[in-house]
Amino acid sequence: MSNYLAVATVTATLQRALQSIIGADVPGAKVTTARPDTAGHGVPDVGLNIFLYQTMPNAVLRNLDLPTRNSDGQATQRPVAALDLHYLMSFYGKDNQLEPQRLLGSVVRNLHGRPLLTRQMIRDTVGDPAYAYLAASNLGEAIDPVRLSPLSLSLEELSKLWSVFFQTPYALSAAYRAAVVLIEDEITPIVPLPVRERQVFAVPFQRALIENVEPQILATGATLTINGQNLRGDVTQIKFGDTFAVPASINDRQITVVLPATLQPGVRTVQVIHDFNFGTPHEPHRGFESNVTPFILQPTITTAPPFTAAQGAILTLAFSPSIGREQSVALLVGDNVIPLPTRSPTDPPTENSFDFEIPAPFPTGTFLLRVRVDGAESALTVDTDKLSPTFNQYIGPIITIT
Repeated sequence: MSNYLAVATVTATLQRALQSIIGADVPGAKVTTARPDTAGHGVPDVGLNIFLYQTMPNAVLRNLDLPTRNSDGQATQRPVAALDLHYLMSFYGKDNQLEPQRLLGSVVRNLHGRPLLTRQMIRDTVGDPAYAYLAASNLGEAIDPVRLSPLSLSLEELSKLWSVFFQTPYALSAAYRAAVVLIEDEITPIVPLPVRERQVFAVPFQRALIENVEPQILATGATLTINGQNLRGDVTQIKFGDTFAVPASINDRQITVVLPATLQPGVRTVQVIHDFNFGTPHEPHRGFESNVTPFILQPTITTAPPFTAAQGAILTLAFSPSIGREQSVALLVGDNVIPLPTRSPTDPPTENSFDFEIPAPFPTGTFLLRVRVDGAESALTVDTDKLSPTFNQYIGPIITIT
């Protein structure tokens, strides 16, 4: 790994290494690192100009270090940025003596025969007084050397680079990529305690699948039957929203579970969770999760009948299970809806009893009574006496409005 000076160190090492090469092949040639549009103010009359025109994340190593922090925000390892450096090498000199072409041949020969920056080359550059500003660079200690490879730029890409980016006449050029340059954040990560014992736990992937639940509408305390595939796990739990329950019975095709008393009425969801026991001693670890399936939990009116109320009076009813403060509650008297006013943040989080005001005027007579909570309605009683004139009809609960 290397610090923030890595990019500049690569450029300086290239400049220093190529200076000795082209100086021997074309006497008087110099290597510079100026923008190509600074003719007369940085680029050489005879020589090579190296310009870093683009940096890109390395496609292979860009996310190799993720994640770098734990859930508490503490660094577990040093973040590392992996970069590819794209260089434009422009050649200058007398065209009637083919100096740019001679310089191009010299550079291509050298970078093809020795396409990497060795540790010694980097250390020599860092130790050179001419590059004193790179004295703190540690690129020479990196595990992998920086390798150079030619880039294939089309004529259109080259023309855009020179005419739009530099806005200067084209000079004979070649593009090279230096990869990979790893820049490491100089922070101190936390050091975990050593592992005393290693254990390997392998299981086949068999995700539980819920096909259906029976019944789809039920009251609190009832038993829910879950049908599906691969339902039995090493440790099987049933998840109702944020509430967990232990199955009453279980096999690969069916699970029965009693609904937790803490579930609030309305549309609820069920999911099968498979945990795995491993470690010494055994500890449950999260494994596979099934699909989520909805069902309806009905509210139940627990106030004993008979129910009577006058117009303009208050009707107090108790319910089971508890109803949440944010839930929508309405009383259904026959076909008439009496909504419960929106509760305030100061009201209790859950309640079992509510006061409903019967509007005045209101139709008088005898009506079927229901309560609706988040779309789930309390059950009505059906006459099952085959000899009764109301057989198979709703007969209660009944409220009388006077």
